[in-house]
Parts: sequence; structure tokens; C-alpha cells
Amino acid sequence: MIEILNPTEVSRAKETGTLVANILQALKSRSMVGTNLLDIDQWAKAMILEAGAASCYVDYAPSFGNGPFGHYICTGVNDAVLHGLPHDYPLADGDLLTLDLAVSLAGVAADAAISFIVGDSKPAGSVALINATERALGAGIAAAGPGARIGDISHAIGSVLSEAGYPVNTQFGGHGIGSTMHQDPHVPNTGRPGRGYKLRPGLLLALEPWVMTDTAELVTDADGWTLRSATGCRTAHTEHTIAITEDGAEILTLPTE
Repeated sequence: MIEILNPTEVSRAKETGTLVANILQALKSRSMVGTNLLDIDQWAKAMILEAGAASCYVDYAPSFGNGPFGHYICTGVNDAVLHGLPHDYPLADGDLLTLDLAVSLAGVAADAAISFIVGDSKPAGSVALINATERALGAGIAAAGPGARIGDISHAIGSVLSEAGYPVNTQFGGHGIGSTMHQDPHVPNTGRPGRGYKLRPGLLLALEPWVMTDTAELVTDADGWTLRSATGCRTAHTEHTIAITEDGAEILTLPTE
């Protein structure tokens, strides 16, 4: 299903997006050496419930997961890039942590992810990974607008990732979002311009470039959810929810200044 939201619904989506972004920034500020992933999950739960919102993850049980997910946020460390199931793990200095959060508020969902390095160590390769996903996300957003096509976004994202020297996996990518978290259209992280669904005002998309240092192959962890790089290399993931407008694209998942 491809859902086109009316202006009132888009306005509500912006409120949801701001909440998601603010929670992610609060969790980032509290994530330090020694912080347990299970604590991050509980902090996310408390902030979601305090805001009167609902988690998109707790009861989520898609065909590709060993559902229901049962937690409030995805936490990926180092080689874990997608759907990271929170577990008993204290963060170490230099860990590359990805937090991916989707919530629903007033009937509209928003989805975002951030990757950052924990502690004082700043491994150059990890910094480069994160920067590449952020640049790719910016390129994808810049390519979005009324009349553009999904392939234009995919091509923009994939060009940045490939030029940075990273293999690109197309099994998982961006997606439509609205009254539910995962909708059509699928937005691969590489593609051909001028192809695919033509974007219309009111369409919400969650764009999410993610990369693995030296492979495009994923393996599923024993927990049935966490997707890791097949070689054990480090990974990064950045995501925003955007709304297609009459003039271009608006980022909905920005934190309050």
C-alpha cells in the first residue's frame, strides 16, 4: 500500500518525527562506556510512554524476523547493522553504536536512525562509515521532490556509497511510512534514475542508507533478528523520515533545537 497523507496528517507526522529525533538524541547523550543495551531499551520505553506514543517495534512480527520483536528500539553494535535486538551488553570505548527508533503518535508513525562512536576513541574507519551514510542520506533527500522517482533517490544514495568505496546491499532499504511503519514503496540504496514510482506531495518516506565496510552480505544472528555483516566488519546506518511537499522534501525527524 502507498499512502498519501493530507496536510493535517503530515503536520502530525512532523510531531511524531520530532519526538523520535528528541528521544534518539537523549539516548545518544546517555550512551557511554559501560551503558548496557538493555538500559537503552528501557529508557526508550519510558520516553515513548511518557509522550503518550506507541512503539512500532514491540509487537512487530514480519516474515524476516523471529517475532514479535519485544523491545522498544533497535541497538546495533559494530558488525550489527539492522534490526539489532537489545541484549545484555555493556558498551565499550570505541564501539560503533546504531540506534534505530520508530514510534506512532496520534495515528502517524515516524522512523529514524543514528550511528555514533561511544567513548573517547574515534577509529578512523568507523568515522568514515558514519560520514558516508550521512552524506548518502543528504543526497537522497536532495533528489526527492514532486515528480521525481524512487530511482532518483536510490541512485543518489548509491552513488555516494559506491564512490566512498562501500559495497551496497539492496535486500533492505528505505520505505514508505504513514499510519503504519513499513509501507510501499521500497527505496533501495542503489538504483537507476528515472525509474520507479513517481513521488507526490503527501507521500512520506523513511530513507535509510546503511553500509558494511567490506561486504554486501548479511547474516542473521542466533537471536533471529539482528542482521550482521558476513565478515564481521563494522557497519553504520543513518535514517530520516521525509515528507514530499509541493516544493521538494521536508525532513520530519529533526530534534528540537
